[in-house]
Formats: sequence, C-alpha cells, structure tokens
Amino acid sequence: MSTQADLVFLLLIFFMITSTLVSPNAIKLLLPNSTSKTATKRNFEVYIDENLEYSILQGKDLMAVSEELLDEAIAERLMQADSTAAVVVRADKTVPVQNIVYVIDAVNLINETQNKQHKVILATAPKK
Repeated sequence: MSTQADLVFLLLIFFMITSTLVSPNAIKLLLPNSTSKTATKRNFEVYIDENLEYSILQGKDLMAVSEELLDEAIAERLMQADSTAAVVVRADKTVPVQNIVYVIDAVNLINETQNKQHKVILATAPKK
C-alpha cells in the first residue's frame, strides 16, 4: 500500500511533466514541407491560419492583428529588436502566397526606412 504522500508526489510529477508538453498560446497549422534547415536568432513569429487571420507571438503573448494593422504591429516589435533580428512566418500550407508577401513587404519597408537588416523566414515542417 502506498501512503498519501507518495500518491500526491506521483500526481505532482505527472502534472509537472504534462504541463510542459502543453503549449496554450500556439496556433495549430499544417506547415508546408521542406528539407531545408535554417537556424537564426529570431525576434518574434507571425502566424497566418487557414482563415487568413494574422497573429503575432512575442515571448509568450499571442495577439491577433488585422491585415490593415499588420505593418504597424510588425514595425512596433522590430523597433525593440536588434538590427538583424528575424521574423518567422508560420503560415498554414493552404494560405495563398500573397498573404505571406504582406509580411515580407512590411519587414522590407522597415528595412528601407530605418536602414536595418531584418530577415523573414518561412517556417516549414520536415519533409517525410
């Protein structure tokens, strides 16, 4: 027979392990497949879901952004980053390329007006 302390300890361990596996702020996307691997210092992530809705993840905060305010939201975050930080675009594979280009254009505009060298990286899933 186990004591109550043992049971509580086992439950505590179980919940600690499972809580690290949960990512409550993540948006589930089907990423396009690729064999390329790019590692870079990144500042924040822009999510585009299958409904063409934009969200920006910086740290642990996920914020929905309209397409009209996307330029301003990206500019605001890049102002706080170093001049070579990268923006990771996590777009569902059903998203038209034009919606990804909106993010690229926003970063390029900031690079031109502020003489920065921010990069845009398209996140992909490993090719099977």
